[in-house]
This record gives sequence, structure tokens and C-alpha cells, in this order.
Amino acid sequence: MTSQAEPTSDGWRAAAPEICIAAVPVAAATGYVAAGLPGAAAVVIGATVVALVVMRAITPLGTPPGDVRQTDAEAVPVTFTGYWRKRAGLVDGTQSLAAYDAVLRGTLQHLLAARLAERHGISLQDDPDAARRLLCPRPRDDALWYWVDPARPPAQAGKQPGIPPRTLARLIDRLEQL
Repeated sequence: MTSQAEPTSDGWRAAAPEICIAAVPVAAATGYVAAGLPGAAAVVIGATVVALVVMRAITPLGTPPGDVRQTDAEAVPVTFTGYWRKRAGLVDGTQSLAAYDAVLRGTLQHLLAARLAERHGISLQDDPDAARRLLCPRPRDDALWYWVDPARPPAQAGKQPGIPPRTLARLIDRLEQL
């Protein structure tokens, strides 16, 4: 009883990539023997061009840049400088009312407007009273409206303190709950 291994149907075809890779140095050595260094360089350059053409032919086409639909999981991370600017705006907004009005207030108003529009169909600019009722349902939440009220004029430059960190945390919690 002798066992005989079944020949594979692919034969040497399965080893084609390895054979091609091994053929390049052999061809380069042959070129060097035949024509010296310029011959070897010509073989390597030619093999590189052929490899690039073959790779281009066998790789699938990607999605055109204008047709990309990005999900939250695939979102491009914010650059370090963008993060640093947001962090600086947050710190400055807690220290100075003018800095809060210049940067952080607009960000919080945009977040509030987006939440109201997406989840409740209310426009912050067109119906601020309805927005206030949703953001501040309890009497203790009434103080939050001051910080995002679109009708409040910006603070004048001075030494007025910015939004207290605890108030900012409560405001963000309310925005998440909306």
C-alpha cells in the first residue's frame, strides 16, 4: 500500500509571485554580466516598471474621492493643533467671559441648535422660547440659558469671569439629554 500525494491542479502557478521575485535578481545579475552596471540598472528599472504596471492592473479601483460616505466609526481624527485650539478655547472660556463669547459660546450654541433641530424639529434662532423650555425644564436649569441665549449681546472686554466649570458640565449634560 503506497500512498501517493495527489498533484495539485495549480502546479507551479501557485508559486508565480515567488518565482517573479527571484527572477529579478537573476535578470539583474545577467544584465550586469552582459553590460556591466548600466545593464543591471536597466534590468532593475525595467522590472520595477513592469511590476508597477502589473500591480495597477490587478488592484481593484477605489471609490472616487467625491463619492465617499463617512460614518462616525471612520471619522478622520482631529489634528493635534485642532484639538489644542479647542482645548485652549475651553480653558479661556472658563476664565474670561469675553473669551467664552468669542469661541465657546458659538460652539455650544451650534450643538444646541443641532440637537433641537435633529431631535425636536425646533430652530434655536426662530423659536428661542421653545428652545429654552426644552433646555431648561426645571427651575434650577434656568441659569444655563444665560450661557447659550442667542439674544444676549456679547460681553465687553474686561475681567469678568467666564463660565464656571460646574455650570459648563451641567450645560453639556443637558445638551446630551436633549
